Amino acid sequence: MIRDKTAIAGIGTTEYVRNIGRSELHTALEAINEALDDAGLSGKDVDGIFKIETPGEDSVNELELARNIGSPNLRAWGGAGYGGGGACAPVVMAATAVAAGTASVAVAYRARNRGSGGRPWAKAGARIAGVNAFGMPYGMVSPVQELATLSRRYMHEFGATSEQFARVAVTQRDNASRNPRAFFRDPITVEDVLASRMIADPLHLLDCSLETDGACAVVVTTAERARDLKQAPAIVAGVSQGMGPRHYMMSGLVYKDDPFDMPNLYSARDVYAMAGMGPQDIDVAELYDVFSPMVLWQLEAYGFCKRGEAGPFVEEGRIDWPDGELPVNTHGGSISEAYIHGFNHILEAVRQIRGTSTSQAKKADVVLVAAAAVVPTSALILHRD
Repeated sequence: MIRDKTAIAGIGTTEYVRNIGRSELHTALEAINEALDDAGLSGKDVDGIFKIETPGEDSVNELELARNIGSPNLRAWGGAGYGGGGACAPVVMAATAVAAGTASVAVAYRARNRGSGGRPWAKAGARIAGVNAFGMPYGMVSPVQELATLSRRYMHEFGATSEQFARVAVTQRDNASRNPRAFFRDPITVEDVLASRMIADPLHLLDCSLETDGACAVVVTTAERARDLKQAPAIVAGVSQGMGPRHYMMSGLVYKDDPFDMPNLYSARDVYAMAGMGPQDIDVAELYDVFSPMVLWQLEAYGFCKRGEAGPFVEEGRIDWPDGELPVNTHGGSISEAYIHGFNHILEAVRQIRGTSTSQAKKADVVLVAAAAVVPTSALILHRD
């Protein structure tokens, strides 16, 4: 049983920039050491390391990390695939290991030089293998093209508008304006979003997440031990991962009878069940936002409104800080703070629990973190001790 047995005891991050000028190993170590110091621990305490692991984008391994932090013995390690869908998965794995006793202090992290390192789909060759052969040669080359088709379908099915998508970007930029870590801090308007360059209809430039370098890390240990460390613990109430049936990467529109039967529906069901909670218990939500429409799909999947109702929910200011009923992405999210595959959302959830966010919610006893909706996904619910 994982519920309430583990906690996030420390958090660490580098700066978020276009070209950080250091290797992913270097930035991973910076973030991990800062997280350990934040918790009042050292590398000698660490016996578990977990990460987001994306083929072709991950240049760091556990051996290098363990040697460099001085871990005497790793008893548990692993990587979670599927990019942003794995945003919460390293913490899921760390909490599982600590609760089971196969690790006592585990580090979960993500380090990536995406701003300076280029885009993986740019490396696609002339011959495309597997399921991508049915999409990439016809224009479905990168996530923005795939998600644009789903966004247009959502507009057709439920009457959502580009203005409602833009409202997400505007709200998150407002939150980022108070956050000194955020890459983009200048306020924007709905009109600014709609006037920005079209990337893949209906998604404009300001609907899209950033390309940044940086690293984030958290330290997971038992709730009992965390209570004796430097920081107030963020107790792990629930964790989950989910794929759902007949799923293909970001291609539900093509392969599913219901394109909105996404993996996040299954992750939502299970994280609430483990935590013994429901959407009515969540005070703040940190929702994966590679593109602005995904926030709407997350609001629906996690039960904050019914299917097709997220557009008006956002337009009415219900996700706004400080007066909305559910402040969302209070750090600015991937659209304005940084794109570290959504792992930075976990750090913001911990800050909300501690009461140290730059957009601190009036009530932040329980915080949800949700990874990407359209790929095999993961979720966390954290609460105050």
